[in-house]
Amino acid sequence: MKKVAIFIVACVLAFTAGYSFTSLAANDIVRIGHKQFTEQKIVGQLLATYLESKGYKTEVTEYPSSWSMFKALQNNDIDLYSDYTGTLYGVVFKQSKALNKDETYNYVKNRLQGEYGITLLKPLGWNNTYVLSVRPETAEKYRLKTISDIIPFTNQMILGSDLEFANRQDGLIGLSETYRGLNFKSVKPMRQERTYQALFNGQTDVNASYSTDGQIEKYGLVNLIDNKKFFPPYYVTPVMKMDFEAKHPEIVAALEMLENQWNEEEIMHYNYLVDEGQDPRTVAEMMLRDKGLI
Repeated sequence: MKKVAIFIVACVLAFTAGYSFTSLAANDIVRIGHKQFTEQKIVGQLLATYLESKGYKTEVTEYPSSWSMFKALQNNDIDLYSDYTGTLYGVVFKQSKALNKDETYNYVKNRLQGEYGITLLKPLGWNNTYVLSVRPETAEKYRLKTISDIIPFTNQMILGSDLEFANRQDGLIGLSETYRGLNFKSVKPMRQERTYQALFNGQTDVNASYSTDGQIEKYGLVNLIDNKKFFPPYYVTPVMKMDFEAKHPEIVAALEMLENQWNEEEIMHYNYLVDEGQDPRTVAEMMLRDKGLI
C-alpha cells in the first residue's frame, strides 16, 4: 500500500509540474520592447510574431531611446528586447575603442552578465552601423570619400541625426574625439526616418545614417568611408535578464533558431518596405516566412 501511495503522489506531482509548464506557455505574456525607428519596429514585431507562432502571447511596447529600454528591462517592465552590440558597448559601458565583431559581443555579454544580470542571445545576422552620408552633389563638390575628407568643411555644414547620436559616446562625442576638427555648424536631431528627407531637401548637409536603411539607396546617398574605423560593429541581438533565461529555456531555445538568419542586404529591403508604408508586423511576418521559420 505504501508503494501504491508513493506512486500516486509521484504521478500527481508529475502532472502538476506538467500542468504548470503548459500553463506558462499558454497564458503568460512575453513583454517585448523596441525603439522608435523603422528597423527596431520590425524586429520588435519579428520577435513577437515568432514567439506567437510557438504558442506564446506577447505584448509589444515602444521606447524612445536605448537607455530607456535598457532601464525598462532592469526594472522588469519588459522581458525581452533586441539591441545592437555597438550600442550597448557605447551607451551602457561608454566605450569607444575599436573592437572586432566577436570582441565587441564578448565584451558586452561578459559585462552585462557580471554587472547587471543581463545576457545576450545569438545575433540575428546583420550589422547596422552608423555611416555619415551626403548628397552626391556634395560629395562631388568637396571631393569627399572619407570622413577625414569632410573635416575642413564641417563648420559650414548642418548634421542631421537621430535623437541620440549627438550625445552618445559611440556617436558624435566619440567621433569628434577620433576625427579632430570635426565641428559641425549645428546638429538637427529628429526621428531617424525623417533625416533622409531633410538631407535630400537641403535642410541638412550631412546625415548620421544607419547602414541598413533603405532610404540610403532610395535617395542615392554617398556614404563616407570611416577611414579611422571609429564606429564599432552593431549586430542586432536579443537581450534578456539571466533569471528570465533560466526560467524559460524553451523561449531561449526558440530564439536561438533565429541566429544569423538575415544579412545587411535583406534587412535593408525590409526596412525600405516599411519606410514606403507597409506595416512593420506584416514585414516581420514576411521575414519569417521568407526563411521558413513560420
